[in-house]
Amino acid sequence: MDDQNSPERIMREMDWNLLRTFVVLAQARSVTDAATRLRLTQPSVSTALKRLENRVGKKLIDRSPGHFQLTDAGQVLYREAVDIQGSILRLSTLMRNMTDEVTGHVRLSLASHVICPLFNQVLAEFHAENPRATLSIDVFTSALAVETVTARSASFAICLVHQRNSKLEYKRLFREYFGLFCGPPHPLFRRKNLTRADLAGHSAVSFGTDRLQDALKPVTLMRAQAELGDKIIATSSHLEEVRRLIIAGLGVGPLPLHVAARDVRDGQLWQLPPYDQTAPIDVHVVWNPRAVLNRAEKWLLDRLLQRIEETPMDQRTYR
Repeated sequence: MDDQNSPERIMREMDWNLLRTFVVLAQARSVTDAATRLRLTQPSVSTALKRLENRVGKKLIDRSPGHFQLTDAGQVLYREAVDIQGSILRLSTLMRNMTDEVTGHVRLSLASHVICPLFNQVLAEFHAENPRATLSIDVFTSALAVETVTARSASFAICLVHQRNSKLEYKRLFREYFGLFCGPPHPLFRRKNLTRADLAGHSAVSFGTDRLQDALKPVTLMRAQAELGDKIIATSSHLEEVRRLIIAGLGVGPLPLHVAARDVRDGQLWQLPPYDQTAPIDVHVVWNPRAVLNRAEKWLLDRLLQRIEETPMDQRTYR
């Protein structure tokens, strides 16, 4: 007779719907929120959690009023369930790719406002050589973009990288440099011969990842050296919205130099010091080597990696 927690029994009796409910629970961080996302009642979600805990023989979530936390066993199961979910999500695409003429669908996860001529060139080649292939691009924070690759719900991601996951592969696509800017309503706009000291005391706007322990650490240091560190009054995870806040005059903010160049020419932005110590930030291609790629995904990823290898780094550096 099988032991209650034997791998064979768990494999035979595991219900994917229970795992799906658990993934949503872990991401929602409350039964109420999970029930809303799943369009179920709270008792149904609680019952599903109890059934899953009985199946695996472990407590998965510590719950009490005001407290909701995955146990160690819950953390392990969540990682594996996300991986399983990614495989299931990809089944329909893989089957379609085997049974009809569609070359395949590619789903990309990008950080906001990725400006990279090399990437644009590869997209043009992809469409020209695979006209029946389809493509969708979702814009996320860099952290969420990486999560979609881990879960295998995205073909690959182009984003900033802070902490590397040993299960994923990374390749630097390009390097961009961030400077500080202000908009027309700001008192420093169009002022010349400014020094870093002129920025002291002014309020700032920035990205949510503008922290010493995150991907935009060089930007954080640059801002701190201008004594803007404790005066962030507005943030966004999207570059377009940080740009909006700067142009509206809410404060001094960081932007990639090559992205801001047109707005500077058009009189919408004004670059501020430091001019010669701008912050370098690397943008990476991130993919999951465990994912089974369809023909279109493999073509696009392989061609992008090939172009990166063929193109010297100085031609992939935008100042």
